[in-house]
Amino acid sequence: MAIYNTLRRYIQLGLKVEVKNNNVEKAMRILKKKMLKDGVLRLYKMKQTYEKPSEKRVRKAKEMRANFNKKQKLMRDIRGY
Repeated sequence: MAIYNTLRRYIQLGLKVEVKNNNVEKAMRILKKKMLKDGVLRLYKMKQTYEKPSEKRVRKAKEMRANFNKKQKLMRDIRGY
């Protein structure tokens, strides 16, 4: 449900990119970077195909492990050991 709320928020609010000096290519690059940073493209690609519940469970566990390890590394760097 959170994925749908995130996508709905972007549809309603939208991402804004200014086109300066008729440079559409640069504006498209900026838009793609914003979408990658916010995770919109990843959500869109995930929703294109069906994901089995077992695959979803494995993916979420993998994401949680990665986030935990990332936070642990950050805390080690902050504490200095």
